[in-house]
Amino acid sequence: MTLKDRTTITFYNGLTTIGGPMIEVAHHKSHVLFDLGEVYRPELNLPDESFATLIQNQLIGDVPNFYDPQLTGKAIDHERFEYAATYMSHLHLDHSKAMNFLAPEIPLYAGPITAKMLPALNERGDFLLPAAGHAANYTRPIIAAEFRQPIKVGEITLEVWPSDHDAYGATGLIVTTPDKKIAYTGDIRLHGYHPDWVHQFLAAAKGSDVLIIEGTGVSWPEEHHDQSSEEFTGPKNEQELTEQIVKLQEANPNRQLTFNTYPTNVERLLRIISDSPRKVVLHAARAHLLKESLNKDYPYYYLPQDEKFTDLKPELAVSYQELLADKGKYLWQAVADFDKLQEGGIYLHSNAEPLGEFDPAYRPFVQQFAVKQIEFKALRCSGHADVKELREIIGEVQPAILIPVHTLHPELEENPFGERILPKRKQTITL
Repeated sequence: MTLKDRTTITFYNGLTTIGGPMIEVAHHKSHVLFDLGEVYRPELNLPDESFATLIQNQLIGDVPNFYDPQLTGKAIDHERFEYAATYMSHLHLDHSKAMNFLAPEIPLYAGPITAKMLPALNERGDFLLPAAGHAANYTRPIIAAEFRQPIKVGEITLEVWPSDHDAYGATGLIVTTPDKKIAYTGDIRLHGYHPDWVHQFLAAAKGSDVLIIEGTGVSWPEEHHDQSSEEFTGPKNEQELTEQIVKLQEANPNRQLTFNTYPTNVERLLRIISDSPRKVVLHAARAHLLKESLNKDYPYYYLPQDEKFTDLKPELAVSYQELLADKGKYLWQAVADFDKLQEGGIYLHSNAEPLGEFDPAYRPFVQQFAVKQIEFKALRCSGHADVKELREIIGEVQPAILIPVHTLHPELEENPFGERILPKRKQTITL
């Protein structure tokens, strides 16, 4: 058996950062790449987000034979690899933002919700990095994978499985080569809306030769909270989070209540809407996203400067001035003009942007509410498995080799069932 007849895994990015994994599995003339995101490092204050700048600052991986030659200046070596494909686990930018950098001829697979929503999210050209030779709002084709069905890439087979994360439609991946079985969790948790989906995926992955697992939950060993870090304080699961939002409304019948969530956390938003005792009103851009991607209609409002959307029903519009004056009828999404909110109100920040203390914009954002005597409540529920859940996930798969990625401290992940490998950036492992 020659080296080309054996399975290799090359790790191009996202090993000791929270986000941005770019991993290639290859066998002979076939190879696949996952994911296609950019590491989030706002503190770098980069001059631009050009391909060269992102490579230089290690925000994306320097992956050969996948990127568009118009960006790299290097032709793809089709003699070395006759079969190629890419896979994207979910909508979050640290897994999707660089997808337009992919060479046009290489197919990109993702779960059906991800494939449907990404073009809608990038409708204004401000979500994804731009593709060479296209308008800013262009989104390259994405093939909606049929769950649990084999996708042939030469000698490699991919299976996409529904999973659970705080990005709507998140998936996991099982890669089978002629000699090895490799599972990739993407971002994963057991305390979300669909733990049953996760357990089914893990059962299919059981006994894998390699489990590539995200390890966000072990990233803060210096913090000693009950569940390992600040990431996991607050509501313990999504149901509890929604219940707390409902209780806040019931306990404050005469206070203005506003909120915001991350745009890709669609399922949480839908649960808030369905369970809320107040009428939930969305900013028009968010209502448009749900209409465009899910064909669902919800009450909405426009800021004075907003462009109007033709697909939103006029009868569902609520006056912005009515919302600003309201104290008990509405729970509405605040996205700007926070200085116009009522003193004594409550603002609920539920994993919305800015995302947390690591973002330089977060502290000033929080402080502006104190100036207005508005109660700022951060109600988060992590999209990631905590330490206990990570152990359970590993225990369900029992891999021969465990490879932690997507964490500040991969060395804290342990494999009681076999070997653990901590690869370095650009390292290739031959199985």
